Amino acid sequence: MTKIKLCGMMRPADVRAARDLGADYAGFVLTDGFRRSIGLGTFCELHSFLIGSKTKAVGVFVDEPLENILTDYAEMLDLIQLHGHEDSGYIRRLQQQTGKPVIKAFRITSESDIQAARNCNADYVLLDSGTGTGKTFDHTLIQDFGRDFFLAGGLNPENVGTAIEQLSPFAVDTSSGIETDGQKDQKKMAAFVKAVRGEKQTGGLL
Repeated sequence: MTKIKLCGMMRPADVRAARDLGADYAGFVLTDGFRRSIGLGTFCELHSFLIGSKTKAVGVFVDEPLENILTDYAEMLDLIQLHGHEDSGYIRRLQQQTGKPVIKAFRITSESDIQAARNCNADYVLLDSGTGTGKTFDHTLIQDFGRDFFLAGGLNPENVGTAIEQLSPFAVDTSSGIETDGQKDQKKMAAFVKAVRGEKQTGGLL
């Protein structure tokens, strides 16, 4: 079954909804300077809602100094996601020093992007249209991709089912696709989860 990552968690209600809906992963943007960035104190508070649940915490970083991840965040994270210019050496050190799986994101625009993603030494790759664009990319580029990947970029409750049928990703990842006016919308979160799992819509959160 395709796994589900709900990203850009910023409020306790967001995290509780992701947890209660049974999302496999909850993502937190932990590098400063982005619309959904949160600081260490906020992350510690939000992470507390996942303790004892099956939902894994994913820290999202963009060209973050390795020491910052190791010192402040690694112990609380289940996976580490990289969206910058991190090279194979950085990824290898992160894997060795944390023992946590690493996801490396790639913006897919050409065959060279696809080859770079296929050859990456991260545990998983995330294929995207760009950081937080809310737009899809040409999915025909990644037919028969050849390794497990997270699919991101413009996914929402209306189109995620088709994307899964066409591409069979290891996991699907959404942020803006489950928001209304820049905030997580619990109804859209529930609809996304149901769409991934092929369930019919019903009332209520679950």
